[in-house]
Amino acid sequence: MTQRFEYDVVVVGGGPAGSSAAYEAAKNGAKVVLLEKEETIAETVRTSGVTWIQNIKEFGIPDDCFNPIRNFSFCSPNNEVTISDTVPRAAVLDVRKTYRWLAEQAKNQGADVFTKTNINNVIKNDDGDIIGVSGTNTQGHVEFFGKVIIDASGFASIVGKAMNLVSQWKRFGAGAEYEVEAENIDKDTWWLMVGQEYSPAGYAWIFPVSEKTVRIGVGVGKPESQIDPTERLKELIERKTGPIKKLGKITPIEFHYGLIPNDGLSRKTVFDNLILVGDSAGQANPLVLEGIRYAIKFGREAGKVASNAIKNGTTDEKFLEPYEEYWRKDIQSKINAASKVQNRWIGLSDKEWDKELDIIKELRPEEFLDFIKADFGLTSMVKLATHHPKLIVRQLFNLIKGAT
Repeated sequence: MTQRFEYDVVVVGGGPAGSSAAYEAAKNGAKVVLLEKEETIAETVRTSGVTWIQNIKEFGIPDDCFNPIRNFSFCSPNNEVTISDTVPRAAVLDVRKTYRWLAEQAKNQGADVFTKTNINNVIKNDDGDIIGVSGTNTQGHVEFFGKVIIDASGFASIVGKAMNLVSQWKRFGAGAEYEVEAENIDKDTWWLMVGQEYSPAGYAWIFPVSEKTVRIGVGVGKPESQIDPTERLKELIERKTGPIKKLGKITPIEFHYGLIPNDGLSRKTVFDNLILVGDSAGQANPLVLEGIRYAIKFGREAGKVASNAIKNGTTDEKFLEPYEEYWRKDIQSKINAASKVQNRWIGLSDKEWDKELDIIKELRPEEFLDFIKADFGLTSMVKLATHHPKLIVRQLFNLIKGAT
């Protein structure tokens, strides 16, 4: 027997984008359901959890959900650089606690949350427009009808694919990490490790979660490299390569694996009755392949636009378009510029990486953060080029300036 539910807004995916969309839509008066396939929100962790203090404060995320970072260390085969700040500007999230807090915020606004609900198909009207989604839960077959469907299903883009509106990502990052207990942890400092030994098309990392735990990981760009990040990670930990050695005895707690799109902002994200957000929309920073802040910010905007369209009595593409206009205006030029830098980085040899770190060490902490966050506009790039007269620095930022 099929269970049937009717809502104003149906959100598929209980990650940060989905929970944020559900929160804002419910806050704005819509009847909302949030659907998650796993037994609990964030049962499986697929991200290293790096984000930025400024965004955390904007979103109201509690202090006990993250570890603040104020030192940024890089190492290449023959170079090492640390940029130290007086105050923390980055953070490593407790991913489970954060995602569950976001879902609870949605629930507190009146959104219904269904876990153990696996959505695998769409329901269309006679015109071919989406009017619902279907799948299974512990009780059997279920159908959820809505005036607006929000696809926040992540990399898989379940709803968009079922509608034949999107295809599989061609470029993406594959990341593997262990959360571990370690003897020697500097909880204020993260490490990014670059060069062929770490990843031929990406980087490795050490991100402290607390005084006792860190995440050690490897990210590999696909299809640029066929290296398996899981195998490379095991090799680095066994050999205690580079700064991993400084951690002393390592005891694995949990393994994480995830995929993140890296095709740039190539997708259209609004259709009649449908919005794509977060990884489903490809909203990721290509420099370090992080997108949690985009997922929350644009998830909230998706929920707001969807609920406003419902209030106005029409949910066709035209009335959902403000969502896409909003996020493109906010990040499109920045992501385009960051993609230029990423393309440069992917092609660097070990010797060239050694030189690239000499560029990075010239930056002040706030300049570095703007750079690694892909938060650079034309004005800031002109200032950077002016402040850093070295030719190699000017060349790098002229590359970004041209893209913006």
